Amino acid sequence: MQDRLTVNLGERSYPIFIGSGLLSERRCFEPYLDGRQVVIVTNQTVAPLYLKSLETTLQAYKPVSIVLPDGEKYKNLDTLNTIYTELLKQRINRTATLVALGGGVIGDLTGFAAATYQRGVRFIQVPTTLLAQVDSSVGGKTGVNHAMGKNMIGAFYQPQCVVADTDVLRTLDARQYSAGLAEVIKYGLIGDREFADWLNAHMQELLALETAAVVHAVKQSCADKAAIVAEDELEKGRRALLNLGHTFGHAIETATHYDSWLHGEAVAVGMYMAARFSRDLGWIDDSAVAFVEQQLLSARLPVRPPKEISVRQFMDLMAVDKKVLDDKLRLVLLEAVGQAVVTDSFDQQALEKMIQQIGLER
Repeated sequence: MQDRLTVNLGERSYPIFIGSGLLSERRCFEPYLDGRQVVIVTNQTVAPLYLKSLETTLQAYKPVSIVLPDGEKYKNLDTLNTIYTELLKQRINRTATLVALGGGVIGDLTGFAAATYQRGVRFIQVPTTLLAQVDSSVGGKTGVNHAMGKNMIGAFYQPQCVVADTDVLRTLDARQYSAGLAEVIKYGLIGDREFADWLNAHMQELLALETAAVVHAVKQSCADKAAIVAEDELEKGRRALLNLGHTFGHAIETATHYDSWLHGEAVAVGMYMAARFSRDLGWIDDSAVAFVEQQLLSARLPVRPPKEISVRQFMDLMAVDKKVLDDKLRLVLLEAVGQAVVTDSFDQQALEKMIQQIGLER
């Protein structure tokens, strides 16, 4: 079973292949390779599971493989430089194609390396986590973290294609899989009420990794994101809606040094906090907050931030978020389940009060 979507960006348009067994499908890769040099970038967790399979699929190109350490804490300039060094050692030229085999960290690192090595080479996304399949592999955001903030260094750089093999999700642990469901839930909350209701009805099937449910969730998530990216590639307007929960979530990740909270877990808490603040502003009612909370809990996700982060630390970290413009913090909030808006029109003291209240509920 294979589905195909297209991210419509004119001459930068590209397909997303979704289905079972795609790692062994050469036709998903060969039309999108440039030249004869192929470099697979992966990590120490994914390599023992899937590197050999992909090397076999691409064996005609005698691919070079770069295996990096695994974890968000390695998404930095030092690791990026490791990729550059290996590319130079292997005498990789500008007609090469980099293939990102891994989760969001590998995709972001490889994409940024591709965007900047010899001023730009092709790359292909082969996401191996649910979060990467439904979110980070689509849309061309690449980059690395800094100790002072997440994703503060990077570039918009679109892949040649995305190959999302749903079979690989079966080797994810339950925590990583649930973290990916946070981004799936996000699409329903920001603009697709029908999908939000579908998730309520099929969450147990998703948690059981039933193939039909997983393929549908990945396909619908990618379709929702592709539509937004096609309208606003460089995040000048509507694409910012995709950041629901991310400003709060990035603060959590930064405060915990990227090593104890998964991205999806932090975003899940952020979405709940956004719902609570939306209610405090009078935009939604208690039933909408309960909808968000129950959906996150049903996906086995947290809804409260770590107790060690103070209100002041939250505010300070959010102040250096990418979504701050002209010294004004912008948040993605809810006007209804399935309807989000980006705004900087809120009282900062009200925001601090909400964070404090949630802290007291832990």
